[in-house]
Amino acid sequence: MAASKKAVWGPLVGAVDQGTSSTRFLVFNSKTAELLSHHQVEIKQEFPREGWVEQDPKEILHSVYECIEKTCEKLGQLNIDISNIKAIGVSNQRETTVVWDKITGEPLYNAVVWLDLRTQSTVESLSKRIPGNNNFVKSKTGLPLSTYFSAVKLHWLLDNVRKVQKAVEDKRALFGTIDSWLIWSLTGGVSGGVHCTDVTNASRTMLFNIHSLEWDKQLCDFFGIPMEILPNVRSSSEIYGLMKAGALEGVPISGCLGDQSAALVGQMCFQIGEAKNTYGTGCFLLCNTGHKCVFSDHGLLTTVAYKLGRDKPVYYALEGSVAIAGAVVRWLRDNLGIIKTSEEIEKLAKVVGTSYGCYFVPAFSGLYAPYWEPSARGIICGLTQFTNKCHIAFAALEAVCFQTREILDAMNRDCGIPLSHLQVDGGMTSNKILMQLQADILCIPVVKPSMPETTALGAAMAAGAAEGVNVWSLEPEDLSAVTMERFEPQINAEESEIRYSTWKKAVMKSMGWVTTQSPESGDPSIFCSLPLGFFIVSSMIMLIGARYISGVP
Repeated sequence: MAASKKAVWGPLVGAVDQGTSSTRFLVFNSKTAELLSHHQVEIKQEFPREGWVEQDPKEILHSVYECIEKTCEKLGQLNIDISNIKAIGVSNQRETTVVWDKITGEPLYNAVVWLDLRTQSTVESLSKRIPGNNNFVKSKTGLPLSTYFSAVKLHWLLDNVRKVQKAVEDKRALFGTIDSWLIWSLTGGVSGGVHCTDVTNASRTMLFNIHSLEWDKQLCDFFGIPMEILPNVRSSSEIYGLMKAGALEGVPISGCLGDQSAALVGQMCFQIGEAKNTYGTGCFLLCNTGHKCVFSDHGLLTTVAYKLGRDKPVYYALEGSVAIAGAVVRWLRDNLGIIKTSEEIEKLAKVVGTSYGCYFVPAFSGLYAPYWEPSARGIICGLTQFTNKCHIAFAALEAVCFQTREILDAMNRDCGIPLSHLQVDGGMTSNKILMQLQADILCIPVVKPSMPETTALGAAMAAGAAEGVNVWSLEPEDLSAVTMERFEPQINAEESEIRYSTWKKAVMKSMGWVTTQSPESGDPSIFCSLPLGFFIVSSMIMLIGARYISGVP
């Protein structure tokens, strides 16, 4: 068989890509960056109350082991010797918070996911303690005070979960984002597991000083976090420890990057001004600002982009963060049942080719950049009796593109030099209607690599380039050329602006739906049956009739 004769040149590098929706393990050829094999497992999300989003840390860990084992089996079927895998990198959903017992290895509570909103009242009370003329939180971290980041999630766990409080008192508790939990577990867990994180993940906790690259005592005191439970902060490319179990036992884990930083590396955005946009559960636009922290005047974050070696310099980025992108497709599938698989949304949208005046603002977790408006909730507006599920599907895809337009406009204003094109990656980029819509709404070309797994590729590059591994060169002349697919704008700029301005009207209507009552109170409202949020039917209540939802004109 042709597959069994496939030749593999050069060492291989594996990458764990642990995202909000799924876990994957991928194996690349370090000389060509070719993806040889992979396996993927979907991850459950739990919504115990309105605004709460949790995941099981043990399920996440088991999914990593499963993906590694299955990928190794597939490589064997391709006649590829897994002993050629010389290193493993880890890329992960950022901010998601785990606390576990270092003696038993057991999580002390579910992982509190980055999308979770339970800490809104905490954010409001903490914000009153920050002097108006000295926002030391933002100046040290580059981040606005928000439910998005780990510090307030950890604060909530320390205040509300007795098992966490007791473990801290007994000096048994460890905190980490998903990368820390995985690396600790994979390198031995209770038997000598390495408790560490990298600078990119640390920079998303709101406890890390992005200038000194250290945990900050003032920030930890402000949020009430004991510093002894924090992981050691390392660079994004160095040997942290060895795999202690499974098919790849003994292989070094030598790369670690938060998923958006990993995608920036995987897209090879190593020069100042180079940017990429990743379409995953959320949508994240990052622009490399070099060795300089650039602070935004237009609602963007300042974050650590990467530090590719202990003795290598740190690079920073401006980031526009959108909470809901691919998650809106999952919502249409799991909550409304409009589609049976995520891929079906493209077919539905293609039937009509327009939203017919229907606009969807998927503010299920409030609005992130550039608004940072936690009171917003999702709305669908502009409905008529003519509106059907195809128009709603199209509007959902448009919503992803409009949100990207908002953060791109903010980035252009901050940087002063508008992007001439947008480099994209992530699972949603396989949707050609979405990519064409994006080009139309931005009025610039959208450029997509033929191999879209750039997040995993970035983690693999960091791992393979680590000192002591040295199987992947990051020198510009050695980086593999990437073939691209290009989407050119196909509508005139005036039409694009009209659609965008109407979208902005819808965004304004989404704000102010949540008052001072917090999800922390645990008093779910009548609308709680849709756990990710609710939408407002702004035109015709009779749309509830099944024949208007289901019909196709």
